[in-house]
This record gives sequence, structure tokens and C-alpha cells, in this order.
Amino acid sequence: MRTTKRTTRTLLAAALVLGVAAGTTAFSPAPAVAFAEAVPAAGPDLSAVIAGLPRADATAALVRIGGTEGAWEGSAGVHDLETGAPADPTARFRAGSVTKVFTAATVLQLAAEGRIDLDRTARSYLPELIPGRYATVTVRQLLNHTHGIPAAGMPGGTVEEWYENRFAVHEPEEMVRRATAKPREFRPGTRQHYLNIGYTIAGLIVERVTGDSYEKQVERRILRPLGLRDTYSPGREAAIRGPYNHGYQLMRLEDGTTGLRDVSVWGTTDGWAAGDLISTTADLERFTRALFAGRVVCGPLLEEMFTLPKVADFGSGDPAAYSVGLSMKRLGGREVWGKTGGRWGYNTAIASTRHGERTLVYSVNATDAKGQSMNRTALELMLATYGLPSE
Repeated sequence: MRTTKRTTRTLLAAALVLGVAAGTTAFSPAPAVAFAEAVPAAGPDLSAVIAGLPRADATAALVRIGGTEGAWEGSAGVHDLETGAPADPTARFRAGSVTKVFTAATVLQLAAEGRIDLDRTARSYLPELIPGRYATVTVRQLLNHTHGIPAAGMPGGTVEEWYENRFAVHEPEEMVRRATAKPREFRPGTRQHYLNIGYTIAGLIVERVTGDSYEKQVERRILRPLGLRDTYSPGREAAIRGPYNHGYQLMRLEDGTTGLRDVSVWGTTDGWAAGDLISTTADLERFTRALFAGRVVCGPLLEEMFTLPKVADFGSGDPAAYSVGLSMKRLGGREVWGKTGGRWGYNTAIASTRHGERTLVYSVNATDAKGQSMNRTALELMLATYGLPSE
């Protein structure tokens, strides 16, 4: 997806303005802590990017830079606003849509074993669930967002309403039924629209062909072999197990004022195979390095993750930016592949140049984690690591 330098600067300026205007809570900034450093950033010093947290847009940030060009690790901000204790650099967090990379890798492994055919239709695997209007949607189209199935939709229309329903349980089959009961957005394979629903269906296909749960398949195929001991699917658990830095969201409070609410405990069954994973920066860095080195998905199937469909985005008309599991942007004159994720209180990203020269993993405790524009701190980290978008 093309983004001009002027557009990026405008977005960054807007994020800076919003970050100041949105703040209704007085913050006492904690110093950034760099606990290993051996690589210069592509732009501003990374310590400077996260210095001064907490601030209006984020309360904490955990960052790891790796790859053949060197390594850097840093953290800043607070564990929670009540105590002001420093952020725990080893803490777990909600990875959001970074989950999609794990789901895509699991499906591709099954494809390598001949148990899933990417060109076979989703309906052939789930005939009782996928109706005739979506009979031609293939597994590959589920994974690269060219399927044309609309979002399932959730009750409520504001963050306050969603917060009230944060413990609601959403069964994946019911979400698929709600989505597929609607008319298709476009003929499959002709446009791209980034949505969760394709990965919800993909998770159900994993269960159908293996006779096992999606969660156990991800654990057996990815988490356990790579030693990702702090990464897990929470299921119906609304809390994060073990140590975590609290996440906050700006919203209307009971007294009618606008302020920050602790949203660390929030169910994620609506995300499931599209967005429920909990992880750490160390685990995600290990996963990213293994994935890009071909140690998770091997051979030609790995290229599915680095191949953009030749279609236009459904909304903007720009060239497709999402592959199977990943997305691509040209930053600092080179292709950067990765995935971002957002759950209330948490923004996460993994990114890497194609051959692992420079990797980035961050968790930002964003107070606008599901906002329309990219969080200020997250955007600055991406630009500092790789540089401005290429023309």
C-alpha cells in the first residue's frame, strides 16, 4: 500500500496533536531504559522515541530490534498508573492480529503435509457452515483477505458499549454464520478487504482436518518447537496469566468525564484464530527470526507469505498490501514485511526485512489501541527502525 512521505508526516503530526489533546490524566513520565544496545536506529534514537512515557497516547512500551545488522532492547513507562512502578520488560501482553501470522503458518504447515489444499474451497471443508453464496471462496483467499465475506459484526457501536460487554463469549461458528448470512462484498479473488472473519474460518478448517483444537495445533506446531513458553491462547480467560503491564483506554467514565480506564482484563473470544494470542517481545522476536529464516514454514509455501495478490484494496483502491499472514510496506527504500495487532490497551507489531537484516518487535500500551490512525508511539518506533515510506 503506497503512502507518501507527506502523508506520513501529516499522520504523525495529527497523532502528536491528538496525543496532547486527548490527555485528561496527569502523567509523571518515567525514564526510558535501554538494557542492551548495539545497533544505530535508521532514524531518531530509539531511546528518545519511548522516553517520557507514560504520556497521553501510551503508558508503556517494550521494544526489541534484532537481525544481522545488530540488536537493541529497551523499555519505558509504567507497570500501572496507580503505583507508577517501572514497566516490566519481560511482561506478557495481548498480541492482537499478530495471531494471524501463527494461524497462517499452521495452515501452511498442514498444506505442506497435504492435509489442506490452498486452492480447495472453504465450503468443501465446512459444508454445513459455508453457504452457497460463498461456495467458490478458497482457503488461500481466506488467508489473503480476498474472500469477499463481510465482518460478523459485534453488538454495540462505542468503546463504552464494548467495554460493558467485554466478558461476552463469541463462538467462532456463530460468528461465521452471522458473516456469511450477509451478501458478499465482492466476487472472491477480485478485491482485498482486511477482516478477521477469514482467519476465524481458517481456524475452524484446522480443527476439521486435524480432529484437534486450533489452540493445540498452534502449540504443537509452533509454540513448543520454538520454545515460546510465554505465548498462549487464552480461550475464555479474560485475564492475562503471569506478569503484565496494565493496558488503558481513553473513554467516558461513570461521572461523565473522559479519562483512562484499566482495560487489561477483557475477553478475546471475538478474536480467536484472528487475534487472541498473548505473548512477550522475546517470544515474538524468536518467532519472527524463525519464520523469516524458513524454520516455521518451508520451501515454496513460505513464498505465500511474501506474495501480494494482484488486486486492489476494497476501500481505497490502492494495490493490495496483505499476503498470507503478513503485510508489506516500503520503508527506508526496502521492503518491510510484518504484522501489527491491536487489542484494547495494547498495540503490537512484528516486522522484518525479507532476509532478516533488521527485525522489530514492540508492545505499546496504547490508550487508543483500536483508533482509526496508528498510535503515535508505535508509528515513531516503526519509522525510527526502518525510515520513512518510499515513494
